[in-house]
Order: sequence, then C-alpha cells, then structure tokens
Amino acid sequence: MATEIAPGGAEIVPALPSAHLAPRDTDLFNIDSALTEEERAVRDSVRRFVDERVLPIIGKCYVDGRFPKELVPEMAELGVFGANLPEEYGCAGLNNVAYGLIMQELERGDSGVRSFASVQGALAMYPIYAFGSEDQRRAWLPKMARGDVIGCFGLTEPDFGSNPAGMITMAHEQSDGTWLLNGGKMWITNGSTAQIAVVWAKTNGDKSDRSIRGFIVPTNSKGFRARD
Repeated sequence: MATEIAPGGAEIVPALPSAHLAPRDTDLFNIDSALTEEERAVRDSVRRFVDERVLPIIGKCYVDGRFPKELVPEMAELGVFGANLPEEYGCAGLNNVAYGLIMQELERGDSGVRSFASVQGALAMYPIYAFGSEDQRRAWLPKMARGDVIGCFGLTEPDFGSNPAGMITMAHEQSDGTWLLNGGKMWITNGSTAQIAVVWAKTNGDKSDRSIRGFIVPTNSKGFRARD
C-alpha cells in the first residue's frame, strides 16, 4: 500500500489503495477507492455468485423451510470458508477486509447463507487454527475449506445464553486421557448438519470461567445428539 507523509513528516498516513477511482452512482462514498484490486475482485466474484445462484432460489427455500445445501460445494469452490486463513491449510489466505466483503455480499443474498459461511470459517475453523494443535489443523481445516466437513460452534446454552461464565456444560478428563462432556447447547447454527462441533465447556468440576476449554467433537461420537 502506498503512503503519504503528513505535514512536518511527523507520521505516516496510509494512502487509499485505489485513489484514482472516481465515485460511481452506486458507490456514493467511493468505497472502491479504499479497496485494493484484489479486494474488489473477491467482492465482485461473490457478488456474481449471490446474483446468479442465491437470489433466484432463496425465496422458494424460505417458503419450503430448507437450507440450500446445494450451494455449499460452490461456496467452497469460491474459497469463502475460512477465507482469511493460510493457504497451507487449503484456505484462500485473503486479508480480513476481503473476508468482510465476502460476508457482506453473502448477507445481501440471505442471512442464513452468510451465517452458514461465517460459522464455518470464523467460529469453527478459526478456533481450530488459533488454538488447536498442528495435527488438528491439518486433519480438519483442509476438509472444512473444501466443504467436505461442516462445523458448528457450541457455546450458547438454554439457561445462560452466550454467557461463558454461567456455562453449565462440564468436561471431565478420563484416566486414558480422553474427555467426557456432559451438557446441552441451544441455538447452534449448523448444529444439526455439522460433522464436527467446537464445544466449549468448564473442566474437571471447576465452575469458574478460568477452567473453560474448547473441544473438537465429531458429531458421530457416542452420546452426541442434535435436532432442528
């Protein structure tokens, strides 16, 4: 990105990446001038997808009460799942601005479609990337970027909502090093379609929020149940 020197040379102020662009009728604040060429290209690609694939069917999906799962492979092909995570894990490696533009365009088409993508990338893939082991990253992130594995984020509970300090779900470490989780979550986007859940729980009987840990739970695990 180019820079400008403020008067007196006291500080460096970032210049607009595309300052040469003039405002368009549909861009009165000339937002395009603040975006790089790559960011605009990403936005325009997702915009076309929304116009051509989401908007023509989403009204009927609403009436039928179904999520358009047929769009998942296409969203994966576009690279929208975990778009701002590194390429070494099969993701697009875009910056956070591009990620935000992707979500803005998906939201324009349908909030449910955007929620599906943002939960997959920001709430399921990102915790694995940020807090998981390298083995966990390599085991799950490429599959999730391809849309082969869908994830959900298990925080919110019936009694305390999204307040982690009030969380009741408890995990106990077993003698063989595995963990046994007990509890219930509610209002979990992707919860009934996911193959893995990132579940948050207090641990080993400690009811303080300092004991909270995240667990990658395959949804075919014994005792796991989810319903629409």
